Amino acid sequence: MRPDEFEALLADEGFPAGVRVERPANDTMDEHSHPFEAKALILAGEIRLMTADGERVYHTGQIFHLRANERHTENYGPDGVTYLVGRKA
Repeated sequence: MRPDEFEALLADEGFPAGVRVERPANDTMDEHSHPFEAKALILAGEIRLMTADGERVYHTGQIFHLRANERHTENYGPDGVTYLVGRKA
């Protein structure tokens, strides 16, 4: 999916405009949650998310979705990750 298509999807689902996020190679974020729903398109690299539903790896062109207050960990690939994310309360 192209970033412009993703932005249109976010708008259709009531998300505000997406924000570009970059995370460094081989870094991690311990278990945490966000007070908002998040939907993101991977622009480059990869991210591994672990939730109560299991572990999943997302690569360029794929979309991940986290519910508000969903506990998760994040691990970034050997090239880091860049994603476009929409967040809504």
